[in-house]
Amino acid sequence: MGLKDILEKADPDLIFVHGDTTSVMAGALAGFYKQISVAHLEAGLRSGNKYAPYPEEINRIIAGHIADYHFAPTNKAVENLKNEGITDKVYMVGNTVIDALYLGLDIIKKQGDQKYKQFFSFLDFSHKIILVTGHRRESFGDGFENICKAIAYIAAEYKEIQFVYPIHFNPNIREPVNRTLKGMKNIFLLEPLDYPYLIWLMGKSYFVLTDSGDIQEEAPALGKPVLVMRDVTERQEGVEAGIAKLVGTQFESLVLSMKELLDNHTVYLRMANTINSYGNGNASKLIVKILMSLFQNSQKDRKGKETLIKL
Repeated sequence: MGLKDILEKADPDLIFVHGDTTSVMAGALAGFYKQISVAHLEAGLRSGNKYAPYPEEINRIIAGHIADYHFAPTNKAVENLKNEGITDKVYMVGNTVIDALYLGLDIIKKQGDQKYKQFFSFLDFSHKIILVTGHRRESFGDGFENICKAIAYIAAEYKEIQFVYPIHFNPNIREPVNRTLKGMKNIFLLEPLDYPYLIWLMGKSYFVLTDSGDIQEEAPALGKPVLVMRDVTERQEGVEAGIAKLVGTQFESLVLSMKELLDNHTVYLRMANTINSYGNGNASKLIVKILMSLFQNSQKDRKGKETLIKL
């Protein structure tokens, strides 16, 4: 309802929606109701399970079937769209997540490494660091209990390993994390990090334990193996390439997978040396180039008037 007034005032020729959040689905639907063209960035990602990730899988499908322009990050995403009958104005451009990563790395370079080392001065960078992030709704309850117990088990067995866990604000996550992990000497529980600090720490980590979609792309771009705390993922390219591994939320699977990366250097190197599948940081430029090409000539807008669409 809020977008209705904004769209009436702005009267745009095109709406961009990015990703799979509920605001993306709502933005696409609002554009459809106002008969405004919609461009979906990060289009075509599918897990094949409408309840995982929940509700993101269905949000992305709804947005995809409303959208007029589809900017897919990988060839597999293009194929997913084709399998759903979406074949018109589909473009494989890589993912803007990698664009953002490289912009973040530029910020870090300009500000200097010392600023970040000072922020994380509580860490000993001569020892391995495992970055943890977790927020998936489908893991609330037993899933997060198992995740926390597995982290505590590894932290107790590998006392030189340092876990850093910026905790999501959701109380369904904070309660089990604080109850189980708070007070352990080699586990550092932090407030959510600003993006440059997160990716700086990711670059210093040995591997990443996460259920985040974006980190499944960012960590591989930095050469970091990813253990994905899900049973399914819409980022299947990383799993197929071998740099990401689906480990679920069962205690035994989590423990064994972490131990394998910590103890078996051959397995670690095989994952760490895999090429990232999600682009080289020029997705945004490609999207602008494609749209400029499509809209360079005068067209009739949806009201029937001649107008030059300027991007």
